[in-house]
Amino acid sequence: MSDKTITHPVTKIRPLSTGQNDCHDENGNIVNCAGSGQDAEFSSGIKWPDPRFETNGETVTDLLTGLIWSKNSNPAGFPMLWEESLDFIDSLNSQNFAGRNDWRMPNRKELHSLISFNENKPAIAAPNPFGKIFLAWYWTSTSYAGSLKHAWRVQLEGGRMFFGAKTEYSLLWPVCGESSNLALTGQKANYDQKKRDNQHGMEWPKHRFMDEGETVADALTGLRWMKKADLCGAVSWKEALEKVAELNAGDSKNNWRMPNIRELESLIDASESYPALSDKHPFTDTGDVYWSSTSSSFEYDWAMAIYLDKGAVGVGFKTGDPFLVWPVADIKD
Repeated sequence: MSDKTITHPVTKIRPLSTGQNDCHDENGNIVNCAGSGQDAEFSSGIKWPDPRFETNGETVTDLLTGLIWSKNSNPAGFPMLWEESLDFIDSLNSQNFAGRNDWRMPNRKELHSLISFNENKPAIAAPNPFGKIFLAWYWTSTSYAGSLKHAWRVQLEGGRMFFGAKTEYSLLWPVCGESSNLALTGQKANYDQKKRDNQHGMEWPKHRFMDEGETVADALTGLRWMKKADLCGAVSWKEALEKVAELNAGDSKNNWRMPNIRELESLIDASESYPALSDKHPFTDTGDVYWSSTSSSFEYDWAMAIYLDKGAVGVGFKTGDPFLVWPVADIKD
C-alpha cells in the first residue's frame, strides 16, 4: 500500500521517543535490532537531550519536555487521597514552595512523559537527579472518563498507567511550567471547579483525523494509521511483528511498523472510553488490547500494550497473550 501525499495542515506534535535502546525476542533475550521491527530499531519520536535533566535547587527541569518538577518526588511524605493531593498542591503554592506558586498535579501525559522504557525500579531516565523515587502509584489530575470517581495513576516501577478510585491512596509529584511538545489529554469536562485535568499542553487541531480511504492521517502527530484497526486478529507478539513486516514486503514505498507504546498512547482521548478515542474518529474494527513494539523494561519477555477501551497502558506476555495489531507509518512531507 503506497503512502499518500497529505494536503491538510499538520500540527505534528510527535510523541516522545520511549528511550528504549535494545531489542529483545519473545523470550526476553537481547537480539540485533536490525530488521526486528521493534521499537529500538526505529527510535521513533522526539529524541531525548543528553543530559535530560537540569537541577536548580529544589526543582528539576526536564530538558525534553520543558516541564519543571519538584526534586523531591514525594514532597508530601506520605500517600494521599486524590482530593487531599489537590489540597496539598494549594498549600505548596500558598507557601511559595521552591520559590514558585504555580505548582499543579500533573495530567496523565505530563506524568507519563517522565517514564523511560529503558529503565525500571524506577522507570525514569538514568541518571536522574531526583534521589529516592518510590516504586508506587502516583496520581494524575486526569479523571477516568469511564467512571468519574476514578483518576489515572502512573506506576513508576515499570511505567504502567491505570486508573484508581479517588478514595484510594497514592503519591503526588508536583509539576509546573509549560511544554511545547506535549499535547492536551483530550479531557475537557470540568467535573467540578477545581478537581479537573489541568488542561496544560498543546491544542489539538479542529479536524484531527483525516479519512484517506484505507488509511487515516493524524494531523496532531504526523502519523498515519490503518483505518481498519485490526490487521490480522489477535496474535502473539512475535506474530504481530511478522504480520506488519509482511505489509512492507515487495513494496519499497511502504513504511509500516508496529507502533511503539507512546505512538499508541497518542491516540487516546481522555474524555472518552469504550473506546478511548475521539468521538469523531473514523476508524473501524476497533478492539481492546493492542501490542506495541516496546518491550517491557521490567521483564523483557513481556511487551507494553494499550488497552484501548479504557485508555490504559499495560503489558502482555509475549508468548502467552494474543493481542491485536494496528500498524502505523510516518506521514511523508
